[in-house]
Amino acid sequence: MSEPLLIITTLDDEARAREIAALLVERHLAACVTILPAATSVYAWEGEIQEDAEHVLLIKSRAECYEALQEGLREEHPYELPEIIAVPITHGLEGYLHWIEDTTRP
Repeated sequence: MSEPLLIITTLDDEARAREIAALLVERHLAACVTILPAATSVYAWEGEIQEDAEHVLLIKSRAECYEALQEGLREEHPYELPEIIAVPITHGLEGYLHWIEDTTRP
């Protein structure tokens, strides 16, 4: 089985989050994208402390799809420097992990 990944990104607009999620699933770069309701992000940007409401996207995919997925996110993402973090999924329900592999393709 290929390496499953959980990719995390954030967006400030729910409608845009839904569009990007659908695009990734349609392109088979993600098996599923979970959009969490607005969270508050506090961060330093250009020497200032910022605080923004954002929607967190939890993208279930695999390592073989990551480069194309990252490229697609960069093209569609409205942020100058989007958060795109990939975390290996080291444990999970075997059937679910196989579904991620079967549903995605680079």
